[in-house]
Amino acid sequence: MTQSSDAIVPLGAMRFNSDSQKLEYWMGSAWMQIQTFSPNLAESGDAGAGVRAIVGGGAGNSGLPDEVQFFNMATGGTGGDYGDLPQRQYLTVGTSSRTRGVFMGGYTNSPSSTYINSIQSVEIAQLGYTSDFGDLTQTAGYTGAVGNQTRAIRVGGTGPSNPGTNTMDFVTIAVKSDAVDYGDLSGSCTNSNNINSPTRGIIQTNESGTPTRTQFTTIPTTGNAETFGELQRLRADGSGMSNSVRGVFTGGYSSPGLVPFMEFVTISTTGNGTTFGDMSSVVFREGGHASPVRGVISGGMGPSPYPQLTTLQSLNFATEGDTVDFGDLAKARYDAGCISNGHGGLG
Repeated sequence: MTQSSDAIVPLGAMRFNSDSQKLEYWMGSAWMQIQTFSPNLAESGDAGAGVRAIVGGGAGNSGLPDEVQFFNMATGGTGGDYGDLPQRQYLTVGTSSRTRGVFMGGYTNSPSSTYINSIQSVEIAQLGYTSDFGDLTQTAGYTGAVGNQTRAIRVGGTGPSNPGTNTMDFVTIAVKSDAVDYGDLSGSCTNSNNINSPTRGIIQTNESGTPTRTQFTTIPTTGNAETFGELQRLRADGSGMSNSVRGVFTGGYSSPGLVPFMEFVTISTTGNGTTFGDMSSVVFREGGHASPVRGVISGGMGPSPYPQLTTLQSLNFATEGDTVDFGDLAKARYDAGCISNGHGGLG
C-alpha cells in the first residue's frame, strides 16, 4: 500500500489502498473507505441496482438516535450502518440528488427538546460522510419535501409557534447554504406525503378542511402551488414514492385506523388517486424510497398497540399490486428522513 505522511495530507485527499483494493479519503484524523457503486441502473440489469437508500435520524426503541442506516434498492436484505448525523432529529424529511442527500428540519432532544431549522447532508456513496448544510427559513417539523437533481424544496410543517404553515423554501443541493423562499401552498400543511418527477412535485397536504387534496409545484421555477387532484383517503403520517412517471402514496392514519391500501397518480397529468394495491404490513409513520422501477417502504409503526417496525416492503411502479417482503432495517425507525439516489425527481 502506498504510504504518505498523514500530517501533511490535505482534508479530502484520496488514495488507493492496494491492500484492501479500495479508494479512501482523508477525514483529517483517519483514512475512510469510499463505498462505490454505479448510479446507472441499466448497467447491471437489476431493477434497483446502483441505488442506495438511506434512513436518517427518526425515532426508535432507543429514543432519538443520531445514527444513519442504509440498504441497497436492488437486493434489500438487512440494512447496514452508514454513520451518524451531526444532530439527533426526528419528524424530519429528506430528498437528494444522485450524490448528496439533505435532511431538513424536525425535532430534537439534544441538548434540549425543541423543533429545529437545521439542514444536514450526507454524501450518498461515502459511508460516514455527514455534515451541517445550512438552515431553513423557519423552524419546522412534520415537514414534507420534493426535489430533483438540483433542488430540494421543504414543504409546510409545524413549529413551536404555529400549528401548521403554508410556506415552502428551497436549497441548491450542490451548494451548502441556507434556504430561501420558494412560494406558498394554498393552506397550512403538516405531515404531507410527496412524490416528484424532474419537473413536478406533488404534495398531499393533509390540510384542514381538504385533507385529501393534492397540489403540485414546478420544481425548476419558484411560485405558489396549484391544485392537482384528490386522493381517496386522508393519509396522515403516511409516505410517498415515485419514479419519473408514476407516484404511489402509502400508509398513513385516517380515522378510525390505519389505511391498508395504496393509491397512485400519473405525475404529468392532473387527476385523482387510483387504487394500487395493499400493503403486506400495514403501517404509518413509515419511510419511502424509490428507484426507477421499485418503491420501498421502510420501518414505521404498525396498528394498535403501534409496534415499532424494521420491515422493508417493496412494490413495482409499473404493475399495480400488493407489496412484498424486501428485508429489514437493522433497527426499528419511524418519523425518519428517507432518501434514495434513484427517485423520480432524478429522471
